[in-house]
Amino acid sequence: MTLNDSNVRDVLHRATDHLVGPPGLLDEVRRGGRRRVVRRRAVLAVVCAAVVAVPVGGLHLASDGGEVQVASPLLDEPTRGDLAGDEGYLRQVREVWQRRLEQDGDQMRGEPHVVWAGRTPAGPAAYIAHRTVHNPIASPDGDRVIAMAAFVEPTADGPRVTTREQVTDAGTDGISQAALLGPQRDVLLVLDSGQPVEFSPELRYMPDGKVKRSFQRVAFRDGAAVLAVPPQRTKITVALSKTPVSRENVVHIINDGPILFPDGKGRPRPLQVRHTLPGAEKVWVGDPSAKEVSAPADALAEYIDSAGVHTSDGSPLLWVYGATPDGRLLLVETIQYDDDPARVIALLAPKQLPFKAVASTFADWKSPLPVRLRLPDNQGILVAAEGSALSYRSGDGKWQDAGRNAALLPANATDVRVIDASGTVTTVPVTS
Repeated sequence: MTLNDSNVRDVLHRATDHLVGPPGLLDEVRRGGRRRVVRRRAVLAVVCAAVVAVPVGGLHLASDGGEVQVASPLLDEPTRGDLAGDEGYLRQVREVWQRRLEQDGDQMRGEPHVVWAGRTPAGPAAYIAHRTVHNPIASPDGDRVIAMAAFVEPTADGPRVTTREQVTDAGTDGISQAALLGPQRDVLLVLDSGQPVEFSPELRYMPDGKVKRSFQRVAFRDGAAVLAVPPQRTKITVALSKTPVSRENVVHIINDGPILFPDGKGRPRPLQVRHTLPGAEKVWVGDPSAKEVSAPADALAEYIDSAGVHTSDGSPLLWVYGATPDGRLLLVETIQYDDDPARVIALLAPKQLPFKAVASTFADWKSPLPVRLRLPDNQGILVAAEGSALSYRSGDGKWQDAGRNAALLPANATDVRVIDASGTVTTVPVTS
């Protein structure tokens, strides 16, 4: 598979990591080796790469102009882990690796090296690497493949090789550092790269929709760390990152693909809905919906899971562009992770100044009025109901037309009348 801009946008999604790409895309990216290539393309998606990784060990390279010669902890240092001396298990690991090579028709140079082997609550696990016979160019920068590597996980039928990854002469920043183990995927094995790693077991939300994570330093021992985590069968709640915690420092988990893409199927692509409110074009100088304007990542930082990996449940993604009574630009944007409720964030910006998030709420797409968000400084109440006619009143006053789909109501509005496509009329209070 050749990666193009559309493929990358499927895997690298804004804030929510909407991984809705075609089956096999993640494996293709991982087999491609250097994730720096992917990271460069991530700029196309504006923010939040979903699949990035960090080194498993620094490679110290030497070349005589012919074959690439490599001396590294990954390929040459003694096996680490509490099963490093268990020849029976190491033999099983090498045998299952060789069978995988034969199955795929790959030829390697010399003997495979078990980098780490140890006990986990899910059973014995390992990490193995093997030099390649040939060193094909793996990236536009001319990096060459010098080895293949993979985790070996325990199963009821014995050890099994997970997705194999290419190691290039540029280093090991293209290979994964962690794997989920066990039938419930509730054991997280993290290899020691020699760099500090932070771990968070789950994602939570504050009442206003801001992301809440608690991180703790991973304590490595003899080459790896084995962590008990909540079951990861339906979504990835854990997060791993080198320090400091950031999207660029995310530690990749090799076998999250079957969790993100059950049965090898892509996730439903969210419906993207954009509305420009009357009068906004003058303040925005043109129609921002036509340009598909989105908020900068730093303005949404408190709402973005900077180290997590997520998909979408297909819920709509809403953007609303408007102007406040005092002349500021108004941008409303949606972030939605996995099967969690969508969060709607309002951002304001004086002309020529950056956007700042000022209010947020959770959307309920099954409600007659899914979005109801009061802006600060008496700048109004943002409401949205796709496909519906909207009107409002203040107290016992007359109903005032507010257009369709989305509207910025006066701050003193008390009720909204929603008439949906079927003609059903619902009155919703907006006093809070």
